[in-house]
Amino acid sequence: MTADRADPTDSTDPVADTPYGAVRGRWEHGIAVFRGIPYAAPPFGEHRFRPPVPPEPWDGVRDAGAFGPTAPKPPYSEAFAQYLSDPVIPGDDCLNLNVWTPEPGPGARLPVLVWLHGGALTRGSSAVQVYDGHAFARDGVVLVSVNYRLGVEGYGLFPDTPANPGLRDQLAALRWVHEAIAAFGGDPDRITLCGQSAGAISAGALLAAPQAQGLIRRAVLQSGPPEAADRDKVRRMVRRMANRLKIPATAQAFAEADRALLLRTQAEVSRLSSPVLGGPAFGIVVDGDLVPRDPMAALLDGEAAGGVDLLMGWTRDEYRLWLVPGGLHDHVDRLGPVAFAGAMARCHVGHEVPRGYRARYPEAGPAEIVGQMVTDHLLRLPLRRLAEARPGSSYLYEFAWPSGRPGLGACHALELGFVFDTGDRPDSARLAGEDAPQDLADAMHGAWVRFATTGDPGWQPWDDTHPVRVLGDGEPRTVPGLRDADLALWTAAEPRPPHPDRSAELALAVRRLRRSMAAVRRHRVPYDDMRP
Repeated sequence: MTADRADPTDSTDPVADTPYGAVRGRWEHGIAVFRGIPYAAPPFGEHRFRPPVPPEPWDGVRDAGAFGPTAPKPPYSEAFAQYLSDPVIPGDDCLNLNVWTPEPGPGARLPVLVWLHGGALTRGSSAVQVYDGHAFARDGVVLVSVNYRLGVEGYGLFPDTPANPGLRDQLAALRWVHEAIAAFGGDPDRITLCGQSAGAISAGALLAAPQAQGLIRRAVLQSGPPEAADRDKVRRMVRRMANRLKIPATAQAFAEADRALLLRTQAEVSRLSSPVLGGPAFGIVVDGDLVPRDPMAALLDGEAAGGVDLLMGWTRDEYRLWLVPGGLHDHVDRLGPVAFAGAMARCHVGHEVPRGYRARYPEAGPAEIVGQMVTDHLLRLPLRRLAEARPGSSYLYEFAWPSGRPGLGACHALELGFVFDTGDRPDSARLAGEDAPQDLADAMHGAWVRFATTGDPGWQPWDDTHPVRVLGDGEPRTVPGLRDADLALWTAAEPRPPHPDRSAELALAVRRLRRSMAAVRRHRVPYDDMRP
């Protein structure tokens, strides 16, 4: 294969070797940037719905000056697009990555941070402005951001192909980094795997994957715990799509379907999927191979990722990005007891947990109580359990700065512009509003740089005092026992199904809740938008 050549007269552009050929990047503000480098072959034709395979090597020097194609995905709804950007770059060669480095060359041996974007495993890409790696490279960390397959093409479950091709893409990218990053100035023995939301869930699965052992020195999990989705739930998503498309629920049949129609159908069947209500969704599943067992269980019992330092945390008001767009926060408030019944079913608890939250927060409305309750169930409890299993090498944080956009508070994904120090980008302002505080970006970005460099972000690791670093609520401070009282409400109740005498009543309440949430269609808000 002959590469698309960069301008051969420009000898100032940085050039680096990869296992498959040389690439030419660009110097931008003193940083060498390489974009759109393929780490696997295009996942189309015979490779569609299949595990990734190496790219075809090329002769000459391949131009790496622009972002590569993004994975096929449906757009965000109008309600969510005002807060979140999701560029679409056409083309088949979507298994690509980008590198920002201050010193390309094998002698630098700088720490490396590999970024996995969020998007509910159905949206997102490495081309989002917020994920620009200049600040990390400026501060001595090589930043690598990765594109991977999404939705049914990355996480559909079929009888005729291995599961989790999107996660297998990420593993292929991680192997590429381990093999190639020295040529870009990185140290393959100091790789930090970092992700947010679905990217954090992916990072947790790779931490536990036998094939990834030895590739990761540190990991950052932002608003996403290690978890495996229910296989039957994912299979139902595929069957619903197959029924609408009138095709067999096989990878071969899906590969032959029109891609645009496939994406529209995926968005339609995902409409009632949300972190708050549950429902159908794509996710990483136990497959007996790359994911041999539940990732959280493997990490809790010490079977995987021994010696890996962990930085983990959440935002104070995660749920507000799930409920504020389209007016859903107010809608849940109006539902009252029905919303509590749905939350009980979502969290697999009886009445004592929501009763305890109402007693602790008597001035809060149903949406706030349900949102915090579900956030505790999905995020805070699992991440604290993981820290408990790895004291001394686990660091927890809470991001607490409220957005300048009305109603969002310290919502899901708001911390990203501060971690990357990209608050001056228009995409960051969509979620944060104008004039985001630079001192908070300095504190958060600096902590991530320190962690990637040394394994210590600058505060006390987890121990029996339960320290959590609070960022964005006054000066950064470490608070022992943060939210201990809230999470103690779950001690006697987790996990416990509703009392059998109330099961019929609860099932009816949940059906009423989901029917009422059909009002979301009037707002044109697909629920799988809700986990960026």
